[in-house]
Amino acid sequence: MSVVDVRVEHLADPLGIGTPSPRLSWRLTTGTQTAYEIEVRHRDGRSERVRVESGDVLYRPWPFAPLASRESVDLRVRSRLDGAGEFGSWSEPLRVEAGLLEESDWQVDWVSPSVEAPHDGPRPAHLLRAEFSVDGEIRRARLYATAHGVYDVEINGAAASDEVLAPGWSSYRHRLRYRTIDVAGLVEPGRNVIGVHLADGWYRGRIGFNGGLWDEYGTDASVLVQLEIEDASGSRVVPLEWRAGESPVVATGLYEGERHDARLEQDGWSRAGFDDSGWRTPERMPRSRFGADLEAPTGPPVRVVETIRPSVLERRDDGTLLLDVGQNIAGKIRIGTAAAAGSTVRIRHAEVLDGGALATRPLRSATSVDEYTFADGGRVTWTPRFTVHGFRYVEISGLPDLTVDEVEALVVHSDMRRNGWFETDHPLLDRFHENVVWSMRDNFVDLPTDCPQRDERLGWTGDIQVFAPTAAFLYDSTGVLRNWLRDLAAEQAAMGSVPNFVPWIDCGFPRDPAAVWGDAAVIVPWTLYRRTGDAGILREQFASMRAWVDQVFALTGGTGHWNHGFQLGDWLDPAAPPERPGDSKTDQYLVATAYLAHSARLVREAASVLGEIEAERRYADIHDAAASAFRRHYVAPSGRVVSDTVTATAIAIAFDLLDDAAQRAEAGARLAELVSGGDYLIQTGFTGTPIVCDALASTGHLDDAYHLLLRTESPSWLYAVVMGATTVWERWDSMLPDGTINPGEMTSFNHYALGAVADFLHRVIGGVAELEPGFRRVRIAPRPGGGLHRAEARHDSPYGTIVSAWQRVDDRMTLRVTVPAGVIAEIHLPDRAGTRHTVGEGTYDYAFPHRAAAADPVRPRRWNIHNPQERLEMIEAGVL
Repeated sequence: MSVVDVRVEHLADPLGIGTPSPRLSWRLTTGTQTAYEIEVRHRDGRSERVRVESGDVLYRPWPFAPLASRESVDLRVRSRLDGAGEFGSWSEPLRVEAGLLEESDWQVDWVSPSVEAPHDGPRPAHLLRAEFSVDGEIRRARLYATAHGVYDVEINGAAASDEVLAPGWSSYRHRLRYRTIDVAGLVEPGRNVIGVHLADGWYRGRIGFNGGLWDEYGTDASVLVQLEIEDASGSRVVPLEWRAGESPVVATGLYEGERHDARLEQDGWSRAGFDDSGWRTPERMPRSRFGADLEAPTGPPVRVVETIRPSVLERRDDGTLLLDVGQNIAGKIRIGTAAAAGSTVRIRHAEVLDGGALATRPLRSATSVDEYTFADGGRVTWTPRFTVHGFRYVEISGLPDLTVDEVEALVVHSDMRRNGWFETDHPLLDRFHENVVWSMRDNFVDLPTDCPQRDERLGWTGDIQVFAPTAAFLYDSTGVLRNWLRDLAAEQAAMGSVPNFVPWIDCGFPRDPAAVWGDAAVIVPWTLYRRTGDAGILREQFASMRAWVDQVFALTGGTGHWNHGFQLGDWLDPAAPPERPGDSKTDQYLVATAYLAHSARLVREAASVLGEIEAERRYADIHDAAASAFRRHYVAPSGRVVSDTVTATAIAIAFDLLDDAAQRAEAGARLAELVSGGDYLIQTGFTGTPIVCDALASTGHLDDAYHLLLRTESPSWLYAVVMGATTVWERWDSMLPDGTINPGEMTSFNHYALGAVADFLHRVIGGVAELEPGFRRVRIAPRPGGGLHRAEARHDSPYGTIVSAWQRVDDRMTLRVTVPAGVIAEIHLPDRAGTRHTVGEGTYDYAFPHRAAAADPVRPRRWNIHNPQERLEMIEAGVL
C-alpha cells in the first residue's frame, strides 16, 4: 500500500496558493485507511509530524500552523491500513508554497504604458522592460504578476511561463487573479531584465455582442509585477525602474485577431545591455486606485495543450492554401517558414465551409484574421500571442511557397486533467461523445463560455448549469468552475440578481432574473459537491445559493408560482423560428416554477450538509410551496402536464413534481407518446434536452430513450455527426441537410449545452453514478439497449478509477467492474432477476443471461468469470 496523488485543494501545482491552511487529499493504492500521518519539512530544516485517527482521505484539515505569505514546506503523507499495525510508505514529497496572502504584501504600484487609447479598432500591444541586479547565488526568486489586460513575461529573453492569455477573464471590478512564477532558473548573477508583453485582452479590448464594448473595466493597459529575490544580499522586493516601448504587435484583439510586423522587432529588448534610451517612462498608478481584490488562482492556467497538423484541401493558383485541421478547436495557427522582407502572410479562420470557401457569417463581427509581416529572408516560427479563434478551416495567403508541413494548429484551453471516458461499439455515438469532449475543451478557455468563435464568448449561466454534470465527469473542472462561481457571487451581490452571463457586461442583454440561467448559482456548486465530495464548495457558495432562491420566491409573492417577467424558457426549441430562438412551445412560467422548486430542494439539501437547521426548514417550505404551485397550475389530476410538450412532461418527472406514482406513470407514458409521436426526433431546447432521456428511462421507457438518442435525421443528437461535425452545435440544424448554413444570426458550430445528454451516457448506458458525494459510494447499473453490444464508462474519481464495462452477445452478457480503494459499489446487474451485489475495492467479472432475453423459469446463476472452475462451467453452459 502507498499514498499517491497528494493534492492541495483542487490545484495541480500548489505554488502560490491563496489560503494559509489548505486542505489536503490523497488516494490509496489499496486497502482501507484507519489513520494517517502528515509531515512537513520547513526551509530551515525543521520537521513537524501529525498523526490523525481517521479513515478519510479527502479535504483533510491543515494540521499545522497557518502558512505565512511566501512560506513553503515540503509535505508528505502516509497511511495505516485496517488490520495493519504499521504505517505504509510515505508519499512523494510535494512542495506547497503560499502566495501573497495579505494586501500589505504588495509593495509595488501599477505600471501603465497606455492610460487610455482611441476606440478605432484593435489596438497595438506594448513592451515594458526593467533591469535589476543579483548578488551572487540565487537561492529563491519569485515573480508575482497580474495585469489590466493580458500579458506574457520574459526573463533575460526566455519565457517565464507557458501560460497564455494571463491572467484570464474574471469580474475585474471585484476580483483579479495574480500568478506566482518561480523564476530562479532564469535569473543570473549580475544584470538581469524582466520583459513584459502587454495587450488589451478582456479588460479594455472589445468584448460582447451588439457591436461590443470597449474599455469595459477601465481605460488603462497596465501590469502589477512584484519581483522578490533571495541572494547573497538577503531577501528583498527588487525595485524596478520600468521603461515602455513599441511592440511589433501593431494590432491585437480577442475577436479581431493579431497583426505582427517583424520589421518593428527590437532584438535583445528583454536582455541586459539593450539601449532603451529611446523608450519612455510609463505612468505609475497606486494600487488604491483600483478596488478589485487580488487573489491567487483556484484552477489551472490556460496553455497550449495539443498540436495538430492540418491537411490541404486546396491550393489555388496564387498559392493560397485552404487547410483542414480535422477538428473544430479553440486555438491559433503557428507557422515556421521563410519569406522575403516585407512579405505578409494572412491567416483567416472559420468553423465550416460554405460553397468551398470559409463560412465567416457565423462569426458576425469577429473578423478572426492574423497577419505576420517578415523582416528579412530568415526562417521564423510565429504564432499570435494575444488572441484565440474558434475554427477548423484555415485560409493562408501571401506565401506562395508555404507548405502544409510548415503549419500547425495549436489547441488552447485551461489545462484541466481528463477524468472521464466513454465508448461503445456504435461509431456515431462515440463520435458524438468525442464532440462533447471537444466542445467542453474549446469552451473552457479560463471560464465556461457558450462559444469560442464569434463576437460573444461569454460565460452564459444557463449553458454551464445544464452541462455541469457532464463537465465534472469528463474533466477535473472544479478549479475553473470554483473561480467562475466566485465571480457569479460577486456579480450577484453587486447587481442584486444572478446575471445571465458571468462576468457580466452590459452589452444590451436584459439584466432581469431568468430561470434555468440564474439557477446556475445553486445547481453548479451542488453538482461539484456531489462529484467531488467537497462540502467546502457549498459553504463558499451558500450565501449565493440562498440569495437566488430567496429572490425568486419573493418575486412570486410567497406563492411559489413564478408567473411573470422576463424568461428564456426552453431556449432553442427546434420548433422556434431561426430569428426567434426563444419561441418555445413550452410555457416559460411552467419552466420557471419547476426550477424554483428544484433549486429550493437543492438548497435545502445543501443546508442539511452544512448543518444549517433553520435554513433547511426554510428551503423545505419554499420547495413545498413551489412544488404545490406547479401541480396546482400545471398538472391535471391524471398526470397530464400543461403545454403537453416533451420538455414540460420531462421536467415534471425529472424534478419529481408529481403527486404520486400513478401520476408519474401517466406522465411517463404520455412522454413516451409525445416522443414517439414526434418520430423520435428532438423536440426540446436547453431545458428539456439534458433530462428527456432520463425522464423516459426512469419511468420504464428505456427503449424510447434509446430510439431518441440514436436517430440521425434532423433534429437529433447524431444528425450533426452524420453531417461531419467534430463538436456540438448551438442549433440542432446549424447546418442544413443540403450543406448550407442556418440563416439564424445565432449559428455556432461549437456549443456544449446540447451535449449535456452525455451525462445520461455515463450514468445509464455506461452505468457509473455517484450514490454518495465524491463517489464514496457508487452505483454500477448499466442499462443496455438500442442495439448496442458493448459500452464502457470510466471515471477517475477522487478515490481512484471506477470502471463499468459491459458486453453482450445474443442474450448473454458480461460485466466487468473496477472499484478503487475507499469506495463501496452497489452493482445492479441487468439480468432477469435484477441481481445486486455490494462490493469494495477490486475488479469483478460477471456473466449472465441478459434480462431482455426470453423468460427463463430457472433463476440465473451469478458467475465469476475469473474463477477457473466457473469458467469451465460457463463454457459448458454456453455462457462463454
